[in-house]
Amino acid sequence: MLTYPEALERLLSAVLPVDEVRRLPLAAAAGRVLAEAQVATVNVPPLDNSAMDGYALRLADVPAPGVCLPVSQRIPAGSVGQPLEPGSVARIFTGAPVPPGADAVVMQERCEPCAAGVLIQHQPRAGENIRRAGEDMAADREVLPAGILLRPQELAVAAAAGLAELPVRRRLRVALFCTGDELHLPGQPLPPGGIYNSNQFALQALLEGLGCEVRNLGLVPDALDATRAALREAAQGNDLILTSGGVSVGEEDHVKPAVEAEGSLDLWKIAIKPGKPLAFGQVRSATGQAWFVGLPGNPVSSFVTFLMLVRPFIRKLQGLASTAPGSYRLPAGFSWEKDSPLHEFLRARRNGAGQLELHGHQGSGVLTSLIHSEGLVLKPPHALIQPGDPVEFFPFTELLA
Repeated sequence: MLTYPEALERLLSAVLPVDEVRRLPLAAAAGRVLAEAQVATVNVPPLDNSAMDGYALRLADVPAPGVCLPVSQRIPAGSVGQPLEPGSVARIFTGAPVPPGADAVVMQERCEPCAAGVLIQHQPRAGENIRRAGEDMAADREVLPAGILLRPQELAVAAAAGLAELPVRRRLRVALFCTGDELHLPGQPLPPGGIYNSNQFALQALLEGLGCEVRNLGLVPDALDATRAALREAAQGNDLILTSGGVSVGEEDHVKPAVEAEGSLDLWKIAIKPGKPLAFGQVRSATGQAWFVGLPGNPVSSFVTFLMLVRPFIRKLQGLASTAPGSYRLPAGFSWEKDSPLHEFLRARRNGAGQLELHGHQGSGVLTSLIHSEGLVLKPPHALIQPGDPVEFFPFTELLA
C-alpha cells in the first residue's frame, strides 16, 4: 500500500494549474487565485503623513517640554500644507501630509492651549508619529506574489497599491456524482436496506467552499453502462470528475472498469484510516481529458480523504503555490496504545486546558464525530501516544479554507 505522503506526492506531481487567465475587477476577485505577481503603482503612503491628530513641529523649536508656539496653519487629511514656518506649529490630522520642515508630530493629548497658541508639554524625538512615504509599499515593487488566494486583505493591498484589476485563474469546473443502489435522497421514502446519501451534499459543499464550479450529476445506478454514460457526460467541459463509492473490486463496484473503458485509471490502496481505497486517473472527452478521483463511499472516509488528499490536489489545479493546510503541535489529552502501520486521522477537539481530546467514537461510520470535533490529529505509523505528548493537529478552520 502507498503511504499517505506517497499518495499525496503522486497526486500533486501529476497535474499543472489550469492555464486560462482572466482579468477581473477587485470587487469580483475574492476567492480567486492570482495568476501573476503584482507591483504597486504608487508609494503607500504617497507622502510622509501624520499617524495622529496633533501638531507638526520642528525639533529645534522644542528643546524641552513647556514651549508655547503659535499655530501657523491647519492641515486636514486630503490637503497639502505649506512649508512650516520656523518657530511655529501646524495643526495636523491623522493621515494628512506632514509639511516640509517639520520633523515630528506631537499628539494633541500632550498639548494644551496657551496665550500665543499651543503649549507643547512633551519633548518629541525625530520622526515621532510620522509615517514615511513608501514605508508600507514602494512604487514598482512587488506587493502580491503569484499563486496566492485572494482574501479580503490581499484585495485591500491591491486597492491601496492602485490596482483596479487582477489577473486570476478561472474557476475549476468539477463534475460530481455518487454511486450505490442503496443510496436515496433525503425526503424520499427509505426502503429496507436503503440509506440517505450524505456524500453528495458534503462533497458539493466542500467543492464550492474551495471556489469550484460544481455540476452535480446526482446518483448513478450500480451498473457498468450507467457509470460509463455518467463519466462521458461528466468529462464534457470539466477539469475534474469526483465520485464516491464503487472504487473497490466487488461485483457491484463498477467505477474501476468504467473509468478504464473511458480513459485510464490507477486504483490505489493507501495506508490511512479512515480511507484506504482511492481511484485516480483520466477520462477522455471530445476536447481532451478530465482528471478523475474516486473516493470511498463510507461518509467519514470520503470526507477525510477529500480534506487530506483531494483538497491539496484541487488547490494545485487552481494554481495555488502552497497547497498544504496549516497544522499545529498541541499536547495530547489522551493515550493511544494501538500499534498500527497506518497514518490515522483521529477526530479531536481542544479541552479547557488546551489539550486535544478524542471523540469517543472513531469509527468511520460515525458522521456526528465530524460535528463534535474541531479537526484531525495525524497519528504516524506505529506511533504510541501518551497524555502530554505533542501531536500534529489539523483544525477544520484550515482544512475547510
